[in-house]
Amino acid sequence: MYTGQTILKIHTKVADLYNNPHNQTEEQVRLTIEELQETQEYEMINNKSFRLLHKVASSQRIHTRNGPPTPDDLDELLSKRRKTKYLFAHPKAIAAFLRECTRLNIYPDTVDLDGRQVISWRGCPLLSCNKIPIVDGHTSIIAMRVGEEDQGVVGLHQTGIPEEVQPSLSVRYMGINEKAIISYLITNYYSVAILVPDTLGVLDNVEVGAHDLD
Repeated sequence: MYTGQTILKIHTKVADLYNNPHNQTEEQVRLTIEELQETQEYEMINNKSFRLLHKVASSQRIHTRNGPPTPDDLDELLSKRRKTKYLFAHPKAIAAFLRECTRLNIYPDTVDLDGRQVISWRGCPLLSCNKIPIVDGHTSIIAMRVGEEDQGVVGLHQTGIPEEVQPSLSVRYMGINEKAIISYLITNYYSVAILVPDTLGVLDNVEVGAHDLD
């Protein structure tokens, strides 16, 4: 179980004087939680303990044919598993894929996801994730099946922790010091599990710097 933790410090005058029209204490807590969750997303993809990028089964790791990601590359990635739920790619990788589609006169569909339209391929949402690294102009695209019922990737939470505000996330009041600073300890516990090897696949060697549409 990974722990993300930080201490938020707010001067009492902020809580006393600047709580209209918005509660500034609550806003600062919200923003701090969002930053912790951004860190969580990065760690879940890049931390070797979580295996989402670094420990994919060798049978589920493929490479692009020519560098830039093509429809054929994504078809091969999807064919490696059943019920792929999501594709995750760096925004530059998505742009590179769309350039290849344009070059081939192919126009990807969109799907509705939580009330917004997102690009999809074969009905699978292609979601932007800037936490996937780009190294020397190359990156990876992740394909994922999710949920315990489908033997996919599942999130692990320790619920019921003291002063919990979200599953596995707590905000603890630590008091006011002699300089009138209020402190809150914000802690986020999380981990993920890959239930079977074909849950997760990766398309490597995705070139993002090519712009030739000839």
